[in-house]
Amino acid sequence: MNGDFVYIDDWVPGVRWDAKYATWDNFTGKPVDGYLANRIVGTRFLCTALEQVREKAASLGFGLLLWDGYRPQRAVDCFLRWSEQPEDGRTKSHHYPNIDRADMVKQGYVAAKSGHSRGGTVDLTLFHLATGELVPMGGGHDLMDPISRHQASEITPSEVQNREYLRSIMEDCGFDRYDCEWWHYTLRNEPHPDVYFDFPIT
Repeated sequence: MNGDFVYIDDWVPGVRWDAKYATWDNFTGKPVDGYLANRIVGTRFLCTALEQVREKAASLGFGLLLWDGYRPQRAVDCFLRWSEQPEDGRTKSHHYPNIDRADMVKQGYVAAKSGHSRGGTVDLTLFHLATGELVPMGGGHDLMDPISRHQASEITPSEVQNREYLRSIMEDCGFDRYDCEWWHYTLRNEPHPDVYFDFPIT
């Protein structure tokens, strides 16, 4: 692993994680190239910012569940190849019910280069510290649909408020949101803004 990268759970005590791309529970329907272990990796700078996020979330009664951090370029390449393959319907209803697989790139859900590969981007949500239950957000990770936009009007008032909790916490701690995906945040001052890494997660 690159010397500036670490396992986030080693550096940010108390976070939970479920590295979706190391599992069969993702939009491709199988583990993705480069994800050889169910761990979340990021730069040390990202971890410092996430520790601030964890503390601020805890003050409101929330914990952090991470779905993805650093993403090898080979995984991004795998996404692009997958988007060009014929539809088999295995993950469509759960992850992209209202668009064609081939439209993922055009609509901004899949890109040839990802901020994740720079080590300064994270996919995450909140859970209630008191119960461990996930906070309702009006759609899950990698739901490629307009309902996942921050401004989505189809979600409930409580889900709107929950997304606002996450947004305000992240932005207060130095992150910028991605408008199409409520779970996706990138450091404003990421340490490697022009480098796309490709070492595997092991």
